[in-house]
Amino acid sequence: MKRIAILTSGGDAPGMNAAIRAVARKAIFEGMEVYGINYGYAGLVAGDIRRIDTPDVGDIIQRGGTVLYSARYPEFSTEEGQLKGIEQLNKFGIEGLVVIGGDGSYHGALALTKRGFPAIGIPGTIDNDIPGTDFTIGFDTAINTVLESIDRIRDTATSHVRTFIIEVMGRNAGDIALWAGVAGGADDIVIPEHNFDMAQVAKRVRDGRDRGKKHCLIILAEGVMNGHEFAEQLKEHGDFHARVSVLGHVVRGGSPTARDRVLASKFGSYAVDLLKEGRGGLCIGILNNQVVASDIVETLESKKHQPDVSLYNLNHQISY
Repeated sequence: MKRIAILTSGGDAPGMNAAIRAVARKAIFEGMEVYGINYGYAGLVAGDIRRIDTPDVGDIIQRGGTVLYSARYPEFSTEEGQLKGIEQLNKFGIEGLVVIGGDGSYHGALALTKRGFPAIGIPGTIDNDIPGTDFTIGFDTAINTVLESIDRIRDTATSHVRTFIIEVMGRNAGDIALWAGVAGGADDIVIPEHNFDMAQVAKRVRDGRDRGKKHCLIILAEGVMNGHEFAEQLKEHGDFHARVSVLGHVVRGGSPTARDRVLASKFGSYAVDLLKEGRGGLCIGILNNQVVASDIVETLESKKHQPDVSLYNLNHQISY
């Protein structure tokens, strides 16, 4: 392939810009032309496509968000939307596409693949909920952002002898809550993938107070319920002076960690290697610390991301 394009879609994630930079510069190094598509699939269908040269991706590796912007575009799930997108790609002479994003973005790449257009998926989402990879771009930055907030909240929770329910993002996945909860010494972690008993949660809070503990931190994944609803249900089992802190979209922003920058750089470079060989219909990931490529159809249709539930059990054992 001599001409490829990049788009970012869905929720932004720290490290997307590092991936854009890696794809662009590796492709240029290999003698290829690179085009950037603004606003994801919406920009693809609208023809909002521009040539990218080396200076265009300078000084972006440290920036959060995405310089190609993003937009929701459910219309791309239709045949009409997909055919319009392919028409635009052909109009610009683009032979392959790198899609950086999460589950919805991958399904867009899958649709293009099924219609014969070579697409490569790079996992970029803080949720870490993409099959075929142990970690996604943005996840490490997100859990470190949550961890910083947990450390700060612990200070005020201790000062007032309070229980804090900290609601974190993650859509229907509990990875952010799990990893940040273990790292932050949470008293309890509540995730969609593991059933919980509110009476048992209350008992853990009560037992901690009986031991003289001055604070209690409960990390709640948004896929379970919202923090205020959780607090109301907890109140039915006793008055624990509970307060709710919803971290929200602050977790998506900020400068990516070194781990996310390196991961994005590896993924971006490998995507270009695959397209240069004329290979598409793949998604990139990291499994057992090795960068791999998997068939995107098989990965999305037959596999499902599972969090490391051993972390849940570990936290239960060491937070007592």
